[in-house]
Amino acid sequence: MDQNLKRSIILEHYQNPVNRGLIDDNTYILVNTNNESCIDEINLMVKIENNKIIDAKFDGEACAICTSSTSIMINTIINKSLEEAIKIYDNFNKMLNEEEYDASLLEEAIVYDDIYKQPNRKKCALLPWWGLKKVITKYEK
Repeated sequence: MDQNLKRSIILEHYQNPVNRGLIDDNTYILVNTNNESCIDEINLMVKIENNKIIDAKFDGEACAICTSSTSIMINTIINKSLEEAIKIYDNFNKMLNEEEYDASLLEEAIVYDDIYKQPNRKKCALLPWWGLKKVITKYEK
Protein backbone atom coordinates (compact mmCIF):
# COMPACT_ATOMS: atom_id res chain seq x y z
CA MET A 1 0.00 0.00 0.00
CA ASP A 2 1.22 3.47 -0.89
CA GLN A 3 2.67 5.47 2.04
CA ASN A 4 0.46 8.49 1.33
CA LEU A 5 -2.65 6.31 1.37
CA LYS A 6 -1.56 4.75 4.67
CA ARG A 7 -1.04 8.20 6.19
CA SER A 8 -4.42 9.43 4.97
CA ILE A 9 -6.23 6.37 6.40
CA ILE A 10 -4.49 6.80 9.76
CA LEU A 11 -5.24 10.54 9.81
CA GLU A 12 -8.89 9.99 8.87
CA HIS A 13 -9.37 7.48 11.72
CA TYR A 14 -7.59 9.84 14.13
CA GLN A 15 -9.67 12.88 13.19
CA ASN A 16 -12.97 11.00 12.76
CA PRO A 17 -12.70 7.81 14.82
CA VAL A 18 -15.38 5.14 14.52
CA ASN A 19 -17.63 4.57 17.56
CA ARG A 20 -15.91 7.03 19.87
CA GLY A 21 -17.85 7.62 23.06
CA LEU A 22 -18.84 5.28 25.84
CA ILE A 23 -22.43 4.48 26.75
CA ASP A 24 -24.13 3.34 29.94
CA ASP A 25 -24.96 -0.26 29.05
CA ASN A 26 -23.90 -3.18 31.23
CA THR A 27 -24.36 -5.67 28.37
CA TYR A 28 -20.97 -4.48 27.08
CA ILE A 29 -17.68 -5.69 28.51
CA LEU A 30 -15.58 -2.70 29.58
CA VAL A 31 -11.79 -2.81 29.88
CA ASN A 32 -9.09 -0.21 30.31
CA THR A 33 -5.67 -0.34 28.71
CA ASN A 34 -2.90 2.17 29.13
CA ASN A 35 0.68 2.63 28.09
CA GLU A 36 2.85 3.38 31.10
CA SER A 37 5.47 5.08 28.95
CA CYS A 38 3.16 7.72 27.42
CA ILE A 39 -0.26 9.35 27.66
CA ASP A 40 -2.20 6.61 25.80
CA GLU A 41 -5.18 5.31 27.77
CA ILE A 42 -8.16 3.64 26.11
CA ASN A 43 -11.44 2.47 27.62
CA LEU A 44 -12.91 -0.14 25.32
CA MET A 45 -16.50 -1.45 25.45
CA VAL A 46 -17.40 -4.52 23.42
CA LYS A 47 -20.77 -6.21 23.09
CA ILE A 48 -20.62 -9.93 22.37
CA GLU A 49 -23.61 -12.15 21.71
CA ASN A 50 -23.42 -15.83 20.82
CA ASN A 51 -19.62 -15.63 20.40
CA LYS A 52 -19.96 -12.77 17.91
CA ILE A 53 -18.80 -9.17 18.36
CA ILE A 54 -21.84 -7.08 17.53
CA ASP A 55 -20.65 -3.65 18.67
CA ALA A 56 -17.67 -1.83 20.16
CA LYS A 57 -17.05 1.66 21.48
CA PHE A 58 -14.09 3.47 22.99
CA ASP A 59 -12.94 6.64 24.62
CA GLY A 60 -9.80 7.94 26.20
CA GLU A 61 -6.79 10.09 25.60
CA ALA A 62 -4.30 8.80 23.07
CA CYS A 63 -1.93 9.76 20.28
CA ALA A 64 -2.81 9.60 16.59
CA ILE A 65 -1.45 6.06 16.17
CA CYS A 66 -3.32 4.66 19.17
CA THR A 67 -6.60 6.45 18.40
CA SER A 68 -6.54 5.47 14.72
CA SER A 69 -5.56 1.90 15.58
CA THR A 70 -8.54 1.67 17.96
CA SER A 71 -10.92 3.02 15.33
CA ILE A 72 -9.57 0.69 12.64
CA MET A 73 -9.69 -2.28 15.03
CA ILE A 74 -13.34 -1.57 15.82
CA ASN A 75 -14.16 -1.38 12.10
CA THR A 76 -12.37 -4.67 11.59
CA ILE A 77 -13.87 -6.71 14.45
CA ILE A 78 -17.54 -5.73 14.41
CA ASN A 79 -19.66 -8.61 13.07
CA LYS A 80 -16.80 -11.06 13.45
CA SER A 81 -16.95 -14.24 15.52
CA LEU A 82 -14.60 -14.43 18.47
CA GLU A 83 -12.58 -17.03 16.57
CA GLU A 84 -12.18 -14.61 13.64
CA ALA A 85 -11.32 -11.72 15.98
CA ILE A 86 -8.61 -13.81 17.66
CA LYS A 87 -7.12 -14.72 14.27
CA ILE A 88 -7.10 -11.05 13.29
CA TYR A 89 -5.52 -10.11 16.64
CA ASP A 90 -2.85 -12.80 16.26
CA ASN A 91 -1.98 -11.71 12.73
CA PHE A 92 -1.87 -8.02 13.68
CA ASN A 93 0.47 -8.86 16.55
CA LYS A 94 2.67 -10.98 14.26
CA MET A 95 2.80 -8.17 11.69
CA LEU A 96 3.98 -5.65 14.28
CA ASN A 97 6.58 -8.11 15.54
CA GLU A 98 7.94 -8.81 12.04
CA GLU A 99 6.71 -12.41 12.01
CA GLU A 100 4.95 -14.20 9.17
CA TYR A 101 1.27 -13.18 9.04
CA ASP A 102 -1.81 -13.37 6.82
CA ALA A 103 -2.33 -9.85 5.47
CA SER A 104 -5.69 -10.79 3.95
CA LEU A 105 -7.24 -10.93 7.44
CA LEU A 106 -6.20 -7.44 8.51
CA GLU A 107 -8.35 -5.22 6.27
CA GLU A 108 -7.45 -1.55 6.98
CA ALA A 109 -5.20 -2.55 9.89
CA ILE A 110 -2.59 -3.36 7.24
CA VAL A 111 -1.70 0.36 7.30
CA TYR A 112 0.54 -0.41 10.29
CA ASP A 113 2.62 -2.97 8.40
CA ASP A 114 5.79 -0.91 8.73
CA ILE A 115 5.29 0.47 12.24
CA TYR A 116 8.03 -1.92 13.42
CA LYS A 117 10.46 0.62 11.95
CA GLN A 118 9.45 2.89 14.84
CA PRO A 119 9.67 0.54 17.85
CA ASN A 120 8.41 3.21 20.26
CA ARG A 121 5.13 3.37 18.26
CA LYS A 122 4.41 -0.37 18.35
CA LYS A 123 2.78 -0.12 21.79
CA CYS A 124 0.62 2.73 20.52
CA ALA A 125 -0.74 0.58 17.70
CA LEU A 126 -1.07 -2.54 19.89
CA LEU A 127 -2.77 -0.97 22.91
CA PRO A 128 -6.39 -1.29 21.71
CA TRP A 129 -5.73 -4.82 20.48
CA TRP A 130 -4.50 -5.77 23.95
CA GLY A 131 -7.81 -4.36 25.21
CA LEU A 132 -9.66 -6.61 22.77
CA LYS A 133 -7.73 -9.60 24.10
CA LYS A 134 -8.76 -8.61 27.67
CA VAL A 135 -12.41 -8.38 26.58
CA ILE A 136 -12.33 -11.83 24.97
CA THR A 137 -10.69 -13.31 28.07
CA LYS A 138 -13.38 -11.75 30.30
CA TYR A 139 -16.14 -13.04 28.04
CA GLU A 140 -14.76 -16.58 28.00
CA LYS A 141 -14.65 -16.71 31.84
